[in-house]
Amino acid sequence: MDSHSLPPGFIFSQSSLQDYNDCPRRFQLRYIDKLQWPAVETEPVLENERRQHEGQLFHRMVQQHLIGLPTEKLTPMANPAELSRWWENYLTTRFCLDGYALHAELTLVAPVGIYRLVAKYDLIAVKQSERALIYDWKTTRKRPRDEWMAARFQTRVYRAMLVQAGDALNGGKPIPPEQVEMIYWYADHPNEPARFPYNDTQYKRDWETLTGLITEIGNHQHFPLTEDEKKCAFCPYRSYCNRGGKAGTMDDLAETEPTNSEINFEQIAEIEY
Repeated sequence: MDSHSLPPGFIFSQSSLQDYNDCPRRFQLRYIDKLQWPAVETEPVLENERRQHEGQLFHRMVQQHLIGLPTEKLTPMANPAELSRWWENYLTTRFCLDGYALHAELTLVAPVGIYRLVAKYDLIAVKQSERALIYDWKTTRKRPRDEWMAARFQTRVYRAMLVQAGDALNGGKPIPPEQVEMIYWYADHPNEPARFPYNDTQYKRDWETLTGLITEIGNHQHFPLTEDEKKCAFCPYRSYCNRGGKAGTMDDLAETEPTNSEINFEQIAEIEY
């Protein structure tokens, strides 16, 4: 096998597909060469690390709340002030999920040729044969434009995967695309969620795009650098590519996500298609 080839069974995710779309070379360095991150992603470093840590803790608290842990047991964990604000916003938001079966921190997996595609969800709420809502909790400081989020691979992968591989959540029956909606809930902007309904035309387009892109990546031997050097400011591999040593600032991070958050692929088989 060539050193730049993917092994059969390689697991794709929204993160790896987004990396490839942003910069094929980043995909190679991270997922094929498995290089460690040699540069910080954003400045100031400590502020970025603190916010990522608090974001992870917030996700864990919400997951524990959804599986039934009492609010009074979780609330003392909500400190410092920023995490406390997110938690209070979450508790006071009416998500209107009565009658829904809630599946928190659920992973779906589907085969794509000789590879697999995986999606790990913050929350899937299903009212059988009626609605299937995908919730994703975001702790970004700035609220991204809906148009930007609609084009992200997370939005496309998560909705398509629920249709493709979500039968077990719907009594063994496929979930029609028209019943699916993805909702990004922003902890700093609790009254401004981004909602993305779905339909059959979008699903067929997305699945064709995803399967075609995965096939394309699998056939590639060369992974070129992106021509958009603005993306390099937030890439931890930029020093490998001589694309600058200085990280972008958090104030410029309005429409990007941390690039080092990835699924633990040894714990993905909760539900397989």
